[in-house]
Amino acid sequence: MTHRTEIRFLLNGTDVTVADVPADRTLLDFLRLEKRLTGTKEGCAEGDCGACTVLVGRLQDGVLKYETVNACIRFLASLNSCHVVTIEHLRGEAGKLHPIQQAIVDFHGSQCGFCTPGFVMSLYALWMENPTPSETEVETAIQGNLCRCTGYQPIVAAAMAANEYGTPANDFLTLEREEISQRLKALIDDQRIVTGPEDNQAIIPANVHDFADALLSHPQATIVAGATDVGLWVTKFMRPIGPAIFINHLNDLKSIRVTDAALTIGAGVTYSEAQGAIIEAFPHLEAYWDRIAGQQVRNMGTIGGNIANGSPIGDTPPVLIALGATITLRKGKDQRSLPLQDFFIEYGKQDRAPGEFVESINIPLPKSGQLDAAYKISKRRDEDISSVAAGFSVRVQNGIMTDCRIAFGGMAGTPQRAAGAEAALEGQPFGEAAFLAAGKALETDFTPLTDWRASAEYRSRVARNLMRRFFLSQTDTTGEPVELLSA
Repeated sequence: MTHRTEIRFLLNGTDVTVADVPADRTLLDFLRLEKRLTGTKEGCAEGDCGACTVLVGRLQDGVLKYETVNACIRFLASLNSCHVVTIEHLRGEAGKLHPIQQAIVDFHGSQCGFCTPGFVMSLYALWMENPTPSETEVETAIQGNLCRCTGYQPIVAAAMAANEYGTPANDFLTLEREEISQRLKALIDDQRIVTGPEDNQAIIPANVHDFADALLSHPQATIVAGATDVGLWVTKFMRPIGPAIFINHLNDLKSIRVTDAALTIGAGVTYSEAQGAIIEAFPHLEAYWDRIAGQQVRNMGTIGGNIANGSPIGDTPPVLIALGATITLRKGKDQRSLPLQDFFIEYGKQDRAPGEFVESINIPLPKSGQLDAAYKISKRRDEDISSVAAGFSVRVQNGIMTDCRIAFGGMAGTPQRAAGAEAALEGQPFGEAAFLAAGKALETDFTPLTDWRASAEYRSRVARNLMRRFFLSQTDTTGEPVELLSA
């Protein structure tokens, strides 16, 4: 197959062509070191602090959509045919500050100023989609931004007042959207891109079939979707990732299909893209989904990547296992399906052959009498890695429990079902005695480790308490809080 050796994208108002792009070059380094656009800051270098937040626009089904991303872990090779917008590009009417910037000034939302560009970009993305947000919506939008000077109240106040300074209808990105869309369309040529030095090569396939072929030719290549984990391999562990195959642009991996029986999500669908369909099909996941990282990471990270990575503390595997999810794996033109629980063999090892990749996730829709819940326990409520994550699914018919599925993350070397606890519930009346027995059975299901996130004793106690919380949340009528939720 013919290929080209450079990537092409728009940076603010300029067409950019970059040749010899190594797999591990980040957008942040490109902006700061090569383009001297130093308004975008480097803080944590792991996608947590938000100081490096920029907007990335991409055509999706012909519609140009902008999202916030962390430039520190976004690789340059993933930006072909995109529009990157940095803080330097923002402007208001007649040479004035942008409405978001002016609101931040007037409401005293900046002190040392280091974090301010990232906050401005996150609030800008929110304002374009929702110019009159609630306080909760503002807080969700800035989950991935940290401030240690002014605190959040003046920033939240600025966000809620920004529409008084100007409206999205008159914003420069709105007025230029058709022009930018046409310029991005002109950059798409359906060719494979192979760029960078041989030992650090970036491969950008033309479509999913080309991806399958490229992976067969390079079975040991690093697959990069959202880079929310792989990015840290580079920035924190200085780990080589080349050759790397970048797949975040492949629309064939971004399908979301709903039938009478199941929700099927392409492996390349991000948390943000999946959120609407997930919550509609599984309402119990609404609060849980908002606790997966921050907005920037949800805009980048993919469900397929969270599964394929095989982390024992991944957010989605426990709840998907509890729901009975299966995955489809593909190698070349061949496909196979297996239950998600069987994909995880042991720590660092998954049932995935060289040259094979996760193509889609199939989640059965709830049946009548099915009770579901998902819990995440972490040191910090928002934007934190779980100490324990849990998914519960129990079907109750005529007062008897069947189809009991309970899965935990953080309790073993892989996300894993609690076989003993399930057996203690299966066929029993739905009542407190059965759940107390199931909680006791967890002691034989898991032997958790102690690490810096939590001790083994704490994890075991949390798991038992979550078992009781699940029961109480379905039955409690006392009015006493079972779970503390934000208003």
